[in-house]
Amino acid sequence: MLFDDNLGFITYNLYPNLFKEQNNLNNNPELVSISEGFARGNLFKDEYKPYKNYTYKKIEPKTEKEALLLDIMELSFAINDLNLYLDLHPQNQDALEKFNKLVELSCQKEMEYVKKYGPLEVIDSNSNTNFKWIQDPWPWEREDDTKYV
Repeated sequence: MLFDDNLGFITYNLYPNLFKEQNNLNNNPELVSISEGFARGNLFKDEYKPYKNYTYKKIEPKTEKEALLLDIMELSFAINDLNLYLDLHPQNQDALEKFNKLVELSCQKEMEYVKKYGPLEVIDSNSNTNFKWIQDPWPWEREDDTKYV
């Protein structure tokens, strides 16, 4: 990524067809699509073992914002799954290349989301403040006799 005067980043697309090709990972026969892997919790065909006769359900976004957020979550899952695989198989250059492509695509999707909808952040659903715990007294600041969290 390169910097600009706007939001801080100019994204460049090194892998324009990666996400468009049905979320596949270069047609690798050992891997399923990113969206299917996200739904079932594993990208690897041989590693998925369903419990009894249960099956997974694909998430259907209702808005463009939900669709973009789902893309980001799916990419994040795929990156984590490939990262775990690479921990055990560091010599696999094909998996490393796929990992790098997914990291770049994830950055692009995140910047697209930020430009359209604002920053991705954790917000307490009960209030408009972030991290209310930071405003509470720390254990050593309490006036009562307890000093435990």
